[in-house]
Amino acid sequence: MGTTKSTSAPPGARTMRVERMGRVGYGPMLALQMLRHREVLAGESDDTLFLLEHAPVITLGRNSGEDDIVASRERLLASGIEVFSTGRGGDVTYHGPGQIVGYPIVRLGEGEQDVRGFVSKLEEIMIRTAQDFGVEAQRVDGLRGVWAGDAKVGAVGVRISRWTTMHGFALNVATGIDGFSLIVPCGLHGKRVTSLSELTGQRIEVGAVEERLTHHAANVLARRVEMAAATSLPAATAQEIAS
Repeated sequence: MGTTKSTSAPPGARTMRVERMGRVGYGPMLALQMLRHREVLAGESDDTLFLLEHAPVITLGRNSGEDDIVASRERLLASGIEVFSTGRGGDVTYHGPGQIVGYPIVRLGEGEQDVRGFVSKLEEIMIRTAQDFGVEAQRVDGLRGVWAGDAKVGAVGVRISRWTTMHGFALNVATGIDGFSLIVPCGLHGKRVTSLSELTGQRIEVGAVEERLTHHAANVLARRVEMAAATSLPAATAQEIAS
C-alpha cells in the first residue's frame, strides 16, 4: 500500500499513518482497530490514526450502563441504531454522520506512558482544531472532553493495553444533535451537546476538519505523518478476533 509523507516532525519521531476511512459501520471498524493494535504492539505496523464517520450507533464505555440510554429498544431498532459495549474508558456516547471519530492506535514510548497525559493530548488536538474554525473550546475541571461554554463539542474515551492505545475521540462537526437525545450524553444529566457548525452558524465540511485534525495530531503527538490509503475492513468480527 503506497503512502505519501505529509508533515515534518522532530528528529527521531515515530511515523504515524493517517487513514481516512470515510463512513463505516462500528462493528467492522472495531475489528480493524483490534487487528491494527496487535500489529502496532508487535512492531509489524507504524502507529496509525484512523479518521472516519460512523453510521448511527450508541457505544457504552466502562463507566456507563443501559440506564444511560433513554430511548427504548423498539425505537432504536426502528431507527436502525446499534448498541455496542466497548472496552474503552468513559461513558455512553452517540456517533453519527457529521461527526469525525479519530482512533489513534499508538505505541506510547518512554516519556509518553501517562494515561491522563494521553487523554489530555487528544483533547488538545480537538481544541486546536476548533480554534482553526473560530470556536473557542476548552477543558472543564472534573469533566472529560472538550466544551464550548456549557455545551460539549468533543468526547474522549480510550483503552490502553501494554502502552498501546485504542479508541480515541469524537468531534462534532455538523452532527445531527437529535441523535444525542437517545442517551444521557457521557452520563451527564442536564448537559447540552453542540457542533462546530452550530456554534459558527456555518456548514463546516468534514474533510476540511480532518485535514486540521491531522496537522494538530502530528504536532501534539510528535509523530511524522504519512497519509495512507484506507485499509479494507476485515471480514472477521471483533468477537472472533478477540477469541
